[in-house]
Amino acid sequence: MNDTGQQTALIVGASRTIGLGIAAEYLRRGWEVVGTVRGEHRTGLHELAETSGGRLTVERLEMTDQEQLAALHDRLAKAGRTLDLLFVNAAVARGDLPIGEVPTGMFTEVMVVNALSPMRAVDVLGPLVRPDGTVGVMSSSQGSVSRNTRGGQDLYRASKSALNQLMRCHAARYAEDSRTFLLMDPGWVRTELGGPGAALSVAESVPGVVETVERHRGARRLRFLDHRGETVPW
Repeated sequence: MNDTGQQTALIVGASRTIGLGIAAEYLRRGWEVVGTVRGEHRTGLHELAETSGGRLTVERLEMTDQEQLAALHDRLAKAGRTLDLLFVNAAVARGDLPIGEVPTGMFTEVMVVNALSPMRAVDVLGPLVRPDGTVGVMSSSQGSVSRNTRGGQDLYRASKSALNQLMRCHAARYAEDSRTFLLMDPGWVRTELGGPGAALSVAESVPGVVETVERHRGARRLRFLDHRGETVPW
């Protein structure tokens, strides 16, 4: 919460679709929002900032670049930004190849973007979150090992399972941390990643994601939840 009494969220990966929707939903709820985009090009987040009355700040961040992560931390710390929420939303998918056909470079890229980099963001930016705040990371039900009865999307599934495991490692390592840690499944959403045949629109998924995050504020221990607030099995 800042000096004006408004709560503040940092949304990593907010340029479009679900990330942009989350930023917009927190603005609707009266929060101040810092949202990150990759590169220099104009995005939907810039357009949203222009109508936010100064409550949305756009920051440039390539999440896979450790120097940029550190620089963002330093900029926010220098500006006196204290976060009530850090939410990391970033993922790529590179088709539906059987794992034996996945090139090594593709495997490395997807694992770095979907698993390693979100955890680096949690490590680097997490100290900005208040002791009673929340750290959320966007996962997927496809990262659930017990739900995988049909296969497919081998690499994407593996990357999300790795992310889930790394979040459990983080929560266990910092078991005395008073903050809440959440892995979120937004459902099957019509995005570039989810495809046009997905069951949910961004507008149908995002309010549930945000409501679930807010409802579990103060819960402390790590939870894996979906946009309806239901527990996703590991």
